[in-house]
Amino acid sequence: MAAVTADTLTLPRVVPAIDSTLRRVKMITNAPQAYEGEGFPVRRAFAGIPNTELDPFIHMDQMGEVDYLPGEPKGTPWHPHRGFETFTYLIDGQFLHQDSHGGGGTILEGGTQYMTAGDGILHIETPPEHLVMSGGTFHGVQLWINLPKKMKRIAPAYQDLQGEDSDMVSTADGSALIRILAGELGDHRGPGISHTPITITHVTVAPGGRADIPWRKDFNALAYVLAGKGSVGPDAHPIRTGQMAVLVEGDVVRLQADASQDSRYPNLEVFLIGGVPLREQVFQYGPFVMSTKEEVIQAMEDFQKGRFGQIPINAIMPHTS
Repeated sequence: MAAVTADTLTLPRVVPAIDSTLRRVKMITNAPQAYEGEGFPVRRAFAGIPNTELDPFIHMDQMGEVDYLPGEPKGTPWHPHRGFETFTYLIDGQFLHQDSHGGGGTILEGGTQYMTAGDGILHIETPPEHLVMSGGTFHGVQLWINLPKKMKRIAPAYQDLQGEDSDMVSTADGSALIRILAGELGDHRGPGISHTPITITHVTVAPGGRADIPWRKDFNALAYVLAGKGSVGPDAHPIRTGQMAVLVEGDVVRLQADASQDSRYPNLEVFLIGGVPLREQVFQYGPFVMSTKEEVIQAMEDFQKGRFGQIPINAIMPHTS
């Protein structure tokens, strides 16, 4: 798994307070497989979890992992969004991004794209031509983050953040690497700037290692296994690739990797996220996440009338051989 790495023995440490309480596991779910965009495989990470446990998050896909042959890599064509933010984290491969408000760039391995759709945006995400021609491994995560009702129509924005921008810390014994991709973890801050208080991390736990990660009490906590096998919580509930744990009541998340891992995935890899629940009404229809049905209808009308901006003259398009 080719994300940004570091020597955990030289990194700053995050250590829970002595009087901390481990979060318990409320549920563990399995992510079903589906297809997105032009046909790339995904796992629907939030399937089977009540919205009240996900808030402020709306939707999450693990994109791949898939090994493409030459000519096979796929992305998404131009499409609209309104009312929320998208966070894309690339572990393997590359993606090109362009939008109708001037945002654009190449997401490299370990990099992230943070896009505020706000009032309305059109954008595309697609692999570059050279990767379509050569094929290769593609793996990433896309997360949708709700915007508060009062901010759903703010101006669109784009943040292009590469892997070296992420803050990296370790646990007390150095057995885990934590990449802080957005928000705060203790005194450490990731590069992504959100309009909703959140923390987004990628945690790598070495075989047999244990990570006790301080976590804000007012945040929810969702631990999704990208790869590997291990356990979660004070009762060591088993968890493996494609499963999500919902953790409640406490201020420390415990992750432990099994001593024996598969040869392809030597560590336990977990996408650990959380945020302050907005506790607001949500009405979603496809790429529009608003507060009411009437607002979604308005979003559809505005999109059809070209009010989300225009596809640029020099627009990126999916490569076809």
